[in-house]
Amino acid sequence: MVEPTTLVALFLGLLEGLTEFIPVSSTGHLLLAGHFLGFHSAGRTFEVVIQLGAVLAVLTVYAGRLFSVVRAAPRDPLAFRFLVAVLLAFLPAVVVGVLAHGFIKTVLFETPILIAVMLVVGGIILLFADRMAPAPRYNDVMELPLNVALKIGLFQCLAMIPGVSRSGSTIVGALLLGTGKRAAAEFSFFLSMPTMAGAFAYDLYKNRDVLDPGALGEIAVGFAAAFISGVVVVRWVLGYVSRHGYALFGWWRIIVGSLALAALTAGWAGVR
Repeated sequence: MVEPTTLVALFLGLLEGLTEFIPVSSTGHLLLAGHFLGFHSAGRTFEVVIQLGAVLAVLTVYAGRLFSVVRAAPRDPLAFRFLVAVLLAFLPAVVVGVLAHGFIKTVLFETPILIAVMLVVGGIILLFADRMAPAPRYNDVMELPLNVALKIGLFQCLAMIPGVSRSGSTIVGALLLGTGKRAAAEFSFFLSMPTMAGAFAYDLYKNRDVLDPGALGEIAVGFAAAFISGVVVVRWVLGYVSRHGYALFGWWRIIVGSLALAALTAGWAGVR
C-alpha cells in the first residue's frame, strides 16, 4: 500500500515539473499545495531538491544544442557571446539569493497569502506583457545583446518572491525588452539551468544540518515525477507560445491565485 505522504510527494513532483517551465510559478504552486495538504519539509528541502529533476529535464531536452554551443564557443563569437549572456543574466540572482536567502526561506516562503496575491498580480502583468509588449527586435535567442541579457537577469531576481515565477519574470522582462515570444521562453530555459542548479546546491548546503534521511524516499518520488513531467512540458511549451502566446498562463495564475485567496480568507488551513 502506498503511504499518503508518498502520494503527496508524487503529486507535488508532477506539479513541479508541469509548472517549472511555464510562467505560473512552480514554487508558488508547490508551497500553496503543501500548505493546503499539510505537507512540510525540513528547511523546505523537498521543494528545492525536486527542482533538480526539472533541471535534468531541460538538460535532457537541450543536451544536444547545449553541447554544440559549448563546443563551438572557442571559435564561434556568436556561441561564445551567448554563453556569456547566460552567465551575465545568472549573476544578479546569485547576489540577491545569497544575501536574502534567510529572509526568503523563513518569511516569504511561509506566507501563503503573499504567494496567492503575487500569482494574481503576476497573471495581470503577464496578460499585459503578452498583448502590449513592443514589436520584437530579437527573434533568435543566440543574438540577444549582453546588456539585454543582464537586464533579463535583473528581472529574474523578482522571482525570489514566491508566486512571482522565475520563468514568468524572465519572460516578461524579455518581452518588454524586445525579445520575441519563442526566444523569450527559450532564453528562460537556458537561464534556468545555472539558476536552478545553483539554488539547489546552495540550499542543500545551507540546510545540511536539518536534512531528514527518512524523507529520501519522498524526495526520490518527487524528483522522478518532476523529471518526467518536466520533459513533457519543455518539449511542448515552445511550440505553444509561438502559436498562442502567454495569455493562457496569465489567466491560469489569476484563477489559481484567486481560489487560494478565497480559501485562505475563509480560514482553510489545510489538512493536518
